Amino acid sequence: MNIWRCLMYKKISILVLGFMFLVSFSIFAKQKIINGAGATFPYPVYSAWAYKYYKETGVRLNYQSIGSGGGVRQIKNRTVDFGASDAPLTPEKLNEYKLYQFPAIIGGVVPVVNIKGLKAGEFKLTKGILANIFLGKITKWNDPEISKVNPGVKLPDAKITVVHRSDGSGTTAIFTKYLAAISDEWKNKVGTGKSVNWPVGIGGKGNEGVANYVKRVKNSIGYVEFAYAKNNKLTYVLLENKEGNFVAPSFDAFKAAAAFANWDKKKGYYLWLVNAPGKDSWPIAGASFILLAKEQVESNKRVVKFYDWAFKNGDEIAEKLLYVPLPKNLKDNIRNYWRELGIY
Repeated sequence: MNIWRCLMYKKISILVLGFMFLVSFSIFAKQKIINGAGATFPYPVYSAWAYKYYKETGVRLNYQSIGSGGGVRQIKNRTVDFGASDAPLTPEKLNEYKLYQFPAIIGGVVPVVNIKGLKAGEFKLTKGILANIFLGKITKWNDPEISKVNPGVKLPDAKITVVHRSDGSGTTAIFTKYLAAISDEWKNKVGTGKSVNWPVGIGGKGNEGVANYVKRVKNSIGYVEFAYAKNNKLTYVLLENKEGNFVAPSFDAFKAAAAFANWDKKKGYYLWLVNAPGKDSWPIAGASFILLAKEQVESNKRVVKFYDWAFKNGDEIAEKLLYVPLPKNLKDNIRNYWRELGIY
């Protein structure tokens, strides 16, 4: 009887130890993975940061590039450690969803075209022409308005195919916010947001989808984050800015637009960078934001630790990918914000 009792106790002990091991392993594994989802706009730089962070720390960032709408939805449902959105949430929405918000990187949204014989930077669009193309009012590339601002450029007598996002997109939010700022007709008829009822065009999923469509469809125009334009060797346009100058998308042009930003942590850093003043400013710039659930203190600490590392070590990577790192004073402001929240 005693032998059976000893054997039974030994089995129970093994089961208990096994259960404790599994629990400990699960907690350890959880601490080694950060799960995020959202905007495709910053995906190239987040991926590059994640690769280096894993090599240095052994902590893996699993980021799903599903669009800003999906990122907001997943953090609202608490299915990820953080969400990412290029469309900042208003202070009212942050309170409603019980979220924190801070910017992580700055970049530019760029109109890109597929017109035979044209190279990047050889083609100009005024703000009015761009709005009218996406409104469906200008339908051919050799339209007199387009030809007038592109003397000497051979333009085809061909129908314009507009390519836009089909998913909920922060890139779309930035782009439509810009169109509404420069066109009353767009503002009143279409409006702004991560998803809108497009007057014309075909939809692609993610920045990747739009880039692929523009590459394949002749005589098309779309809009993507600049890294996607460069990586896919797409033909970007020179665009008229607020001061009436035609500027090329570039690191310096995005930085010039960001120089006029006035960030306020009391408002969750809610801010748009479109149609910024300055003779060298790119007119369709934007920040990408990180969203944290207020009650997820421990996972928030892991997320913040990653972005603190990125703020310290990721600027060179960001610049190579043509993103604008946050200025030092803003990074310090965000760190103070984290301290106030008790997650840094």
